[in-house]
Amino acid sequence: MMKLFSILRTTSFLLVLSVSLLTTTISLGVWAISLTAQVTAVTASAAAAAIANRKAIAAAIMRTKAKARLRRVMVAVPIAGLAAAAIFEHQDYLEWKEENPEGDPETYGCEVSALSAEIVDDVLQDLPENIRPSRDLVLSQVPECEVVTE
Repeated sequence: MMKLFSILRTTSFLLVLSVSLLTTTISLGVWAISLTAQVTAVTASAAAAAIANRKAIAAAIMRTKAKARLRRVMVAVPIAGLAAAAIFEHQDYLEWKEENPEGDPETYGCEVSALSAEIVDDVLQDLPENIRPSRDLVLSQVPECEVVTE
């Protein structure tokens, strides 16, 4: 009888252990599938946001390039070019003035010249080599200012 009781006890233990392991395995499988679905949804959302952001940035860059191209064409026309250059510069000043209401034209000129000095190498590299002025010649035309730009 004792042997039968021992076999019954061992069998019961193995049965409970097997059911517990099976239940745990199934619940972990469902959990893994759920997490995989969540990761897929978040990845798709991030990819869509990145694509939308990249398209918006590309559109802004193309708009800026088109605006710069139009300005160059307008400035290339001798008399109309002088008027267009003055109008464009005045518009840029007015935009700057909105962001800096306490600023004056001298401060604007100093900020523009400081920023221009920073990008002079990029601009000069775009010019053909036979008409490209030296960097020092261009920078010597930039006025010295005491205003520090941020």
